[in-house]
Amino acid sequence: MNVSQLVETLNLTIFSGSRGLNKPIAGGYTSDLLSDVMGNAEEGDVWITLQTHKNVMAIAQLKDLAAVVLVKGLKPDADTLVQSEAEGIPLLGTNEPAFDITGKLYKLIANDSGLTISL
Repeated sequence: MNVSQLVETLNLTIFSGSRGLNKPIAGGYTSDLLSDVMGNAEEGDVWITLQTHKNVMAIAQLKDLAAVVLVKGLKPDADTLVQSEAEGIPLLGTNEPAFDITGKLYKLIANDSGLTISL
């Protein structure tokens, strides 16, 4: 699955960084602590967060993340949009809370990789 397919499937808003919509998605990471993401997110992850400032894009670039999804209808700061475009990292949005969108992303990744989901 790539970022463009994720956008279509989950009806996400594309704020910026459309140059990176073909990036493959390897996994996901949900956190609002930049240091946590810096220490634990993996290359190709989609980062789900409520942080809207430009430091988000610095971390996304450092970790080579596939995309960033802002939750709860939050909008990115103007300088975050500029940084997203410069880095080519899609900055996406949803009105859903982090818990819900994380579950949907997990299901999509699990189904895409052929994993069986059971609770």
